[in-house]
Amino acid sequence: MRRIVLGVQYDGSPWRGWQTQPGGGTVQDTLEAALKRFALTDIATTCAGRTDAGVHALEQVVHFDTPLDREMFSWVRGVNAFLPPSIAVRWACEVPRDGQDDFHARFSATARTYHYVIYNHPVRSPLLSGKAGWVFRPLQVEPMREASAHVLGTHDFSAFRAAECQAKSPVKTMQKIAIERRGELIVVTLTANAFLHHMVRNIVGSLIVVGNGNQRPEWMAEILASRDRSLAAPTFMPDGLYLAKIAYDPKWQLPQETAPGMPWLQG
Repeated sequence: MRRIVLGVQYDGSPWRGWQTQPGGGTVQDTLEAALKRFALTDIATTCAGRTDAGVHALEQVVHFDTPLDREMFSWVRGVNAFLPPSIAVRWACEVPRDGQDDFHARFSATARTYHYVIYNHPVRSPLLSGKAGWVFRPLQVEPMREASAHVLGTHDFSAFRAAECQAKSPVKTMQKIAIERRGELIVVTLTANAFLHHMVRNIVGSLIVVGNGNQRPEWMAEILASRDRSLAAPTFMPDGLYLAKIAYDPKWQLPQETAPGMPWLQG
């Protein structure tokens, strides 16, 4: 059996999230249906990180096993022929298997990076509907940066964890947070070894409360220490959230893309 890895990009707006559901309508359901039409057999996929309804992916990483011997470009072009415009396979590669240290899209990942794009303007933009979270009150970036520093490092992130989160432990390591204003857009970039359910959207929601002046930056440290979800801001909308990058050991030689893929995410 060969292990094939795909880089998948999608606009999450039309979909009910990544993970398969009985009623369908998810990215996984749609990708697996396209794989079946191309390969003429059922193919089950495993992803690096599940995304919620409305959340986008610049590069979701997926693996599956198959006995089929196909060229890698065939997995890209062939599967894309059966996918809707909102989902595309961007690259494919085969990884070696030895039965002991096999590549796994989820468990082989060493870090995950998300972008959250905020449109900060008094009036909503129909062009950014579903692509950015809208905040009409003016936001000050510097207090948001000061607040974000309090969640760097290894912590119990229970205060930013959804009630339905299934992670075994709330302890995660936040490796980096960067907040940049680009005109009317504010891009929050977060990198951690792993994220809890709704963790990014809950952190961003609380940063916005600091940015609009309703809380001081030290409030973030108090929330984190409390481990009490009710003390943090409400979960912010999914529209501006992008799964941007999954990091792996270079030994796997995955042909991952280096460009973020969206104009407003360019450095």
